[in-house]
Amino acid sequence: MLTAYGELAQLAGWVASDAGLYAQAQRSYLSGVNAADQAGNRGLAGNLLSSLSYQMANVAKPSGALLLARSAERGAHDSPPAVRALLLERVAWAAARSGERELAARTLDKVDDTYESRTPGDDEPEWVYWLTRDEVDTMRARCAVELGDPTTAETLLVPVLSRYPEQSERESALYWSWLAEAYAQVGEIDQARASMEVVGGFAESVRSQRVEDRIAAIEGLLPA
Repeated sequence: MLTAYGELAQLAGWVASDAGLYAQAQRSYLSGVNAADQAGNRGLAGNLLSSLSYQMANVAKPSGALLLARSAERGAHDSPPAVRALLLERVAWAAARSGERELAARTLDKVDDTYESRTPGDDEPEWVYWLTRDEVDTMRARCAVELGDPTTAETLLVPVLSRYPEQSERESALYWSWLAEAYAQVGEIDQARASMEVVGGFAESVRSQRVEDRIAAIEGLLPA
């Protein structure tokens, strides 16, 4: 029951965060951490804490997010590789948002190695199902954009987006926005605008504060 409560708290926190209800999301994540700790489920507790760190990296203090993400990852060191790869991704993102280039690069390499160490016999929790090779590459691309390496981001994102499921409108909108930002960074304004048109098409089908924030951020980078 405690594990189930923690998993539901994770979902509630993610939905609240995506809607821009950050205080509500934080309360959900922390209540889930408490339940996961009582259940002795360190992987789930790590996921909840790192989800909170992800929110902090996006909307609050990246330095605090980095400390929290690293604590979450260390606390779940004995989890299956897919879980550890996910938690390491959150460390990498917080590092990138904090401008910690070397730490982000080292951590992304650890993500790759850890993800590739997965085996069919791993006892992976259901909530890590979405972490695929494409998602790992997308996070590396996002970190590259954040650290001013748009060429790497484009190289990674273009093939991922060419096969990304169109029914995943929210994620598609977000990931295309990172490609648009990469183009904007190198002055490819026409390509950036074309990518933002794709973002707008997907955004029409979703209600997400995160997507709206990304659209506003990229539009701020483009000439009027």
